[in-house]
Amino acid sequence: MRAVDIIQKKREGKELTPEEITFMVRGYSEGNVPDYQVAAWAMAIYFQGMSAKETAQLTLEMAKSGDQIDLSPIAGVKVDKHSTGGVGDKTTLILAPMVAAAGVPVAKMSGRGLGHTGGTIDKLEAIAGYQVELPRETFIKQVNEIGVSLIGQSGNITPADKKLYALRDVTATVESIPLIASSVMSKKIAAGADAIVLDVKTGSGAFMKTLDDSIALAQAMVDIGTEVGRDTVAIISDMDQPLGHLIGNGLEVEEAIATLHGKGPEDLHELSMILGSHMVVLGKQATTTEEAREILEKTIADGSAFERLKQLVEAQGGDVAMVEDTAKLPHAAKRIEVLAENDGYVSSIEAESIGIAAMLLGAGRETKESVIDLAVGLDLRKKVADEVKKGDVLAILHVNDESRVEESKQRIIQAYQLSAEPVEEKPLVYAIVTKDGVQRFV
Repeated sequence: MRAVDIIQKKREGKELTPEEITFMVRGYSEGNVPDYQVAAWAMAIYFQGMSAKETAQLTLEMAKSGDQIDLSPIAGVKVDKHSTGGVGDKTTLILAPMVAAAGVPVAKMSGRGLGHTGGTIDKLEAIAGYQVELPRETFIKQVNEIGVSLIGQSGNITPADKKLYALRDVTATVESIPLIASSVMSKKIAAGADAIVLDVKTGSGAFMKTLDDSIALAQAMVDIGTEVGRDTVAIISDMDQPLGHLIGNGLEVEEAIATLHGKGPEDLHELSMILGSHMVVLGKQATTTEEAREILEKTIADGSAFERLKQLVEAQGGDVAMVEDTAKLPHAAKRIEVLAENDGYVSSIEAESIGIAAMLLGAGRETKESVIDLAVGLDLRKKVADEVKKGDVLAILHVNDESRVEESKQRIIQAYQLSAEPVEEKPLVYAIVTKDGVQRFV
């Protein structure tokens, strides 16, 4: 078998055999197939696409390229959740304890943030003492005992995907649906999930800007799940504005805790309930999403979801006092207001610009080596459909280092799109994709 023949076959739009895909992925991982041939292969895939079977085979090969986590010692259906990335997206901090309180084991590995989004692991580190790395046996024992653990990704999960992603990044082949879908799903499969709920963002702050592209990506990932025997559901949710009001690591922990007390922003509560209810159904603790939602709302009302968060933090060495009293979380020294320069109604908030504004204050990483300031970030005071008068407070910056405040302010002012006419609120969820098809709500 030769790489050049496989490249040519895909260039001509033909379906590759599982053996040919294995040859390319393993060959690249082991250094037997050079960068330039894999780059040509990725470009052929970019133009010709892949069938569901090809994409599933690519996913499995990447999942097998490194550590595979065996979660079978944990009783019950292990359901994982993945978001394609959004600004202010702190749903994992709410879902993990809430879904665990509903009886579904949550054994979750999360990532750090690079660029404008903070990762779940960065957010958890705002809680002093929280151990993001646990030995495998401790991780499994903890989930069996309290139903939940949130840790950082092992360094050797899907190394073939990391290598291929770095190559795609510099060869203009990132925006290929089979390549994105296999990249996401390979990590979830390697992490040992039995079932997967995907939160696929759409809109200005998302990787996929249009609804059709977002649905196509969701379908590709659900198809992979079906091919490899993992029940998968995808929710297409709005990222034409950030989720909730607070952006920044410690601030997002604060907002997640408020949501677990039933006092969080409406959009964050609602999306957490929608994602959580699908997790509970896949976890076999309810037969319908309506029944699952009732169970989840009860965990908020009776305090059991918040109690589970405290157990999680305590089990992983974190300071529970910070969770019980959020005033003890890291807080920035200064508050600086960003004022509206015009009248109007908020039609959209460019989420990516808001993420960059937070990063400029130190809430995200500009380079891999950047050190995050866990206390800084933004509080958005106006959301889509709100009326704005000149001089109104659009946002409040939480600042320690003032060197880039003006730059951050300008990003926020540019991010707010104002309309002269009143604007309707955006839908929070546009569609749900399952193996049975697509249910659109707009």
